[in-house]
Amino acid sequence: MRVYSNGRTSAAWRSAVELCGDASAVEGPLTGSHHETYVFPLRVGQGGRTVRWKSRAARAGLVRFDRRCFASEADVVRAVSRRVRRVPEYIEVGGAGLQRFIEGETLGRLCPPGDPVPDHLAGQIVDVFRELVSLQGGPGDGDTAACLDGLVSFVEEHVYEAHADAFAGLFRAFGIDRYVFRPLRRSAAALGARPFCLVHGDLHRENLIIDARGELWVIDWELAMFGDPLYDLATHLHLMRYPETQEREVTRLWCAAVEEVAPGSSAGWHRDLPLLLGFKRAQSVFTDVIRCGFALRADGVPDAGRLWRAAVELHGVLARGAVPLGLPDVPAVREVAAALADSCRGYPAQP
Repeated sequence: MRVYSNGRTSAAWRSAVELCGDASAVEGPLTGSHHETYVFPLRVGQGGRTVRWKSRAARAGLVRFDRRCFASEADVVRAVSRRVRRVPEYIEVGGAGLQRFIEGETLGRLCPPGDPVPDHLAGQIVDVFRELVSLQGGPGDGDTAACLDGLVSFVEEHVYEAHADAFAGLFRAFGIDRYVFRPLRRSAAALGARPFCLVHGDLHRENLIIDARGELWVIDWELAMFGDPLYDLATHLHLMRYPETQEREVTRLWCAAVEEVAPGSSAGWHRDLPLLLGFKRAQSVFTDVIRCGFALRADGVPDAGRLWRAAVELHGVLARGAVPLGLPDVPAVREVAAALADSCRGYPAQP
């Protein structure tokens, strides 16, 4: 059963009520999303069966940590729902774009991060990559170095520099400055060429829904782009946290699947996958430091228990990102906790 939060104020809510005709039948907003999403029943077409659909709109005031390459997620979903089998159906009714709501559970609820994914579901995930790699092309096709360098530049300008003043103390305490982008750019320049394809860019356990028949569905396409297929695999492996043996097996299956459809899509993966994984680990340092800082400041100076838990988690992120960022030292957990506490002082709790 999905969990819903309170609050029904957005255009997405009004659209759902207008289309459904019964406010009491509209559920939402769903939690755990960057969007305000409502679910409601609707019969589509003469004689069609009634199913539940999603009406959604981006939440206001979100801090964006990833580059958007398409004008809207709806444009992507409209196109891929006809080309990728495991994307829920997309329709337009009364000028509103709706995607079918999949009745089921996220893979993350069924198999938390770190747990192995059942083989039949891992196979369906590989099937998604197989279909995505068939959708080839895009600006700069094949120039994987430029693709990654563009992502590095986005992190530098729109994540690090955009928050450098607000979190200068934290960045300084963790040894982070603008020079840490140099090793990331060297990694980008070393990448070999591969044909571009449509990349989901955020394929993790909470964006994979399992229905009652054990079928897997892919949601949340707002980070999609045309780019390096190996980048999509690296992002997936980084976010999924497979056990080590399953990570190797998924990588093997991915290589076989994409080469079958688009030869050359896995070229140089032995050399380039570690570089791309390094970028993802480095990217997490910036996003997690900022997210953690904002979350703790929202409550003023947090209690010792919450502060320590945040420090333990952030220490792990820093340890994983140290090598790709070229950080000589990783502060101890107590030092991370002290830096977080200092960062929170002077920021009253949000009402």
